[in-house]
Amino acid sequence: MKIPETMKALIIDAYNSNLIRAMQAMKLMEIPMPQPDENHVLIKIELTPVNPSDIAFLRGGYNISRPLPAIPGFEGTGKIVETGSGVDKSFVGRRVSFFSQSEYGTWAEYTVIRLSDCIFLNNDLSVEQASCLFVNPFTARGMFDHILTNGHQALIQSAAMGQIGQFIRYFARESNLPVINLVRKDVHVEMLQAEGEQFVLNMTNEKFQDDLARMATALNASAALDAVGGELTGKILNAMPKGSELILYGGLSGIPVGQMDPLEIIFKNKVLWGFNLGDWLNDLSDIRLSKISDEIQTLFIQKKLETKIQQIFPLENFYGGLRKYISNMSGGKVLFQCE
Repeated sequence: MKIPETMKALIIDAYNSNLIRAMQAMKLMEIPMPQPDENHVLIKIELTPVNPSDIAFLRGGYNISRPLPAIPGFEGTGKIVETGSGVDKSFVGRRVSFFSQSEYGTWAEYTVIRLSDCIFLNNDLSVEQASCLFVNPFTARGMFDHILTNGHQALIQSAAMGQIGQFIRYFARESNLPVINLVRKDVHVEMLQAEGEQFVLNMTNEKFQDDLARMATALNASAALDAVGGELTGKILNAMPKGSELILYGGLSGIPVGQMDPLEIIFKNKVLWGFNLGDWLNDLSDIRLSKISDEIQTLFIQKKLETKIQQIFPLENFYGGLRKYISNMSGGKVLFQCE
């Protein structure tokens, strides 16, 4: 294909803690086509999702910032259309999913990505599922592998209605590990119970912490996955048995972690640490990453795993897409169509 000299991309000129103002200041612009450097590829993007990390990025609260003006977005799917030096030309035309925290964002028609940040796709995997293949499925797999490796017998997870929560439940069922699911609405309690989940708690109930401590002790739930942060992190850790660890992988509350009892940490040897997908991926060998990628793609092709998609928006209607996502983040992914 003939590669144009320019492309359309969503651009932010400044980070803004006020999300609505950050969204209103974003513009769809025509910019020069980026060129792939050594070991990089140019990808024609088909679909790219909105993730919580993208919202944090717009607000200037994420651990990754890009020189302004910048293109948001960290994940997507498309086809390789050009290669830089050091990359075999035979890769042109291959379908890939990608995750990158480099200077080039993904909310655009094209992006430049290191080849090592791409995974080659099975032709049976739909483009919609491929667009969300990296961030949530690999995060769930990485954290669950840690739980299995460390011999935990049960686990607690917040944000249980989210996509990662769904994937964790699947992995746990396959490994016969009980999961205590934490949600914020009675209707979500009912939904998970209807799916066969035995342990579901509404975090807004007055007896939540007592119920969580009782349940965690009974199941010996010595691992927890928390995407919320704030006071909830401390409440979960305080309720866990001796020798527990809590893995923090998100900050949906937008406030610092709190409410941790220091005596619980000191005398019951409890640990709080953070999971970062980029670090976990960098620690994997190429062979291990390829094996995990094949396994995850197979689960999606067999529909044992599935990312729920709310709606697909063209880049031109990015504002409508962002409003749709932030108004119902547990309702599924919003995707931007870049073609």
